Amino acid sequence: MGISSNDPLLLRAARGEVVDRPPVWMMRQAGRYMKAYRDLREKYPSFRERSEIPEVAIEVSLQPWRAFQPDGVILFSDIVTPLPGLGIDMDIAEGKGPIIYSPIRTQEQIENLRTFEPEESLPFIKTILQALRQEVGNKSTVLGFVGAPWTLAAYAVEGKGSKTYSVIKNMAFSQPAILDQLLTKLADAIATYVRYQIDCGAQVVQMFDSWAGQLSPQDYEIFALPYQKRVFEQVKATHPDTPLILLVSGSAGLLERMAQSGADVLTIDWTVDMADARARLGKHVKVQGNLDPGVLFGSKEFIRDRILDTVRKAGNRGHILNLGHGVLPETPEENVAFFFETAKGLNAAVV
Repeated sequence: MGISSNDPLLLRAARGEVVDRPPVWMMRQAGRYMKAYRDLREKYPSFRERSEIPEVAIEVSLQPWRAFQPDGVILFSDIVTPLPGLGIDMDIAEGKGPIIYSPIRTQEQIENLRTFEPEESLPFIKTILQALRQEVGNKSTVLGFVGAPWTLAAYAVEGKGSKTYSVIKNMAFSQPAILDQLLTKLADAIATYVRYQIDCGAQVVQMFDSWAGQLSPQDYEIFALPYQKRVFEQVKATHPDTPLILLVSGSAGLLERMAQSGADVLTIDWTVDMADARARLGKHVKVQGNLDPGVLFGSKEFIRDRILDTVRKAGNRGHILNLGHGVLPETPEENVAFFFETAKGLNAAVV
């Protein structure tokens, strides 16, 4: 195994080492499908409270760790968490997602954005990440979590979630120079935030460009990819050994372009067969995914078959087993438990 064999499994797989079984965690593994989380939500109804009061966020982050012992324990947070530190006021409405009170529509607003100082604006992040590292030791890998420039810009400009993205696309296609200023400022702030999370204890960081799949491939190359690269290049300059994961929702048409971002691992969603993703990207590109979260509503045999199918197609190097997106709210908890048990029971012979 070499010098890193004491490191946790997910960290080793993310570096591309051959491992006995693929590490496994789930996006949104802390959350609404778990009774423990719903109980806590009654006590702390605001998402910002749950994610920004350190002891609550630590508890939520650790709920799936205690229940299932996943190979990755991710910071409980939201991609919009850093926005107030830039001077963009927001809240997160239960069941609706982020709301930006004064959407960014003018060059003047962009010029007035503050320099992002995570130590000052997000001191709770350090407390949470340090506690998670202490709790899991090297039995699991602690993951950090940020939004990508395009997706954060879309929230900031639209003011909330969107089905059409017409406000941000209007800006992109009619005032690209103004949007470039916003995307550049966001990229620099996100790079600072990623470095801060690593310094506080994150061993791997995942960047969510959840809405970049709403762009055509040519527009992804203009409005998403250069800014993803800008983040990853800045982080690699100071923290070259920390693996970085990129997720783009609905990315089937973008995989080859995602591989140009500088990310170490690409999350593949379930709209692409894992064997096709491997063939398109080449074996050297590390991948994460890609079960349909809906599979967890199936029988145990069905869940097991789908896990084996994905793992066989991904091969035994450079694959982190995960869902292609977050675990769904009504998912039976015992099926999540079975997913983890099955994944952790795999061995090299299966792969």
